[in-house]
Amino acid sequence: MDFLRNLSTTQQIGALFVVLFGLLSLVTAYAFAQTLREGNGTDDAAEQARHEAHQQEWRRFWSLLKTSWFMATIFWVGWALGDTVATLLFALVAFVALREFITLSPTRRGDHRSLVLAFFVVLPLQFLLVGLRKFDLFTVFIPVYVFLALPAVSALANDPQRFLERNAKLQWGIMVCVYGMSHVPALLLLDFPGHEGRGAFLVFYLVVVVQAGVIAQHLLGQRFPHKPVAPQVSQSFQWLSWLAGIAAGGVAGVLLSFITPFKLGQALGMSLLACVAGSLGHLVMKAIKRDRGITSWGMQGQSVTGAGGLLDRVDALCFAAPVFFHSARWYFGL
Repeated sequence: MDFLRNLSTTQQIGALFVVLFGLLSLVTAYAFAQTLREGNGTDDAAEQARHEAHQQEWRRFWSLLKTSWFMATIFWVGWALGDTVATLLFALVAFVALREFITLSPTRRGDHRSLVLAFFVVLPLQFLLVGLRKFDLFTVFIPVYVFLALPAVSALANDPQRFLERNAKLQWGIMVCVYGMSHVPALLLLDFPGHEGRGAFLVFYLVVVVQAGVIAQHLLGQRFPHKPVAPQVSQSFQWLSWLAGIAAGGVAGVLLSFITPFKLGQALGMSLLACVAGSLGHLVMKAIKRDRGITSWGMQGQSVTGAGGLLDRVDALCFAAPVFFHSARWYFGL
């Protein structure tokens, strides 16, 4: 710890990415070794069914692993090339996520103007406000100005059929994919007194805490099944597993408090808040997928979009980031 404290901020963040990529490399090597041990199946029907189920689980795991590599690389490139590039990269992630969301939402010709406005005006302006550190304006730009402008543009298209439903879906997609994701690069630019230039630690902290809570909840729900709270939405969302997942995220937050400006009690409170927001947001996105009749935003054979399922990996983060960002600004008076 003394050695780490004596490093410069840049060296500390570099060491963080060395650890991150090292862990991903170990997991990838283990997964590759496991695939080499897989058999070619059998003629027995029951054994073949188990083999197929196992293969399906491995495909999901590889999809998660590839997305983890992608997001880690995005974080690293963004940090290495500066705040401007980081903001642009997260804007690209928001663009892909919004594309996945809109692809599975029915649209009509009258929505074309609103879609162009969302992708090529609203999204760039939101991230431009982040890059300029106009935090007060970027906070209200989408929920106030955009939410008033989009229905007006749709109304001018002279297509009232399912008008409310179509606009609600577009606004919801913008809120989750653009508004939520824009708070991640905003964390990079948020300077705490005595913690300037260390925003990458806050992003890493948020991602680890939220993912620890979601993964723990899912694994415990599968391992120790109880009655689901909403079985038509998620079989793994149970009160006990949810509380255990929140607790796991809180423990992760306390253990990582040394890389943040938070004291132990503050770190516990902030991590619990982020985990609650992220886990409930993940449940909401599952409900939307069930409404669309899919199990994944981009998994081959399980969705109608050609996108890569990025929204499956960042949905909890899109809900947790705004809550975490604004709670930190409010509590610390930034």
